[in-house]
Amino acid sequence: MNPRIKKFIGALAMVLFVAFYALVIAALAPRILTGASKVTEMLFYLVAGLAWVLPLLPLIRWMERRKA
Repeated sequence: MNPRIKKFIGALAMVLFVAFYALVIAALAPRILTGASKVTEMLFYLVAGLAWVLPLLPLIRWMERRKA
């Protein structure tokens, strides 16, 4: 597959995934963090803000892989 097409497909998939992920976190956070301290909230959002990278690593590797 053409590298430009792979990167376009990957970028589109990443944008869609991050938008979905943000909506899920925004919906779950109030339920999980009810009555939590500010430090707990900060840690939750720190972890949630970085956790989206892990599921996207295989996609990023696929986008950067060259033809054999």
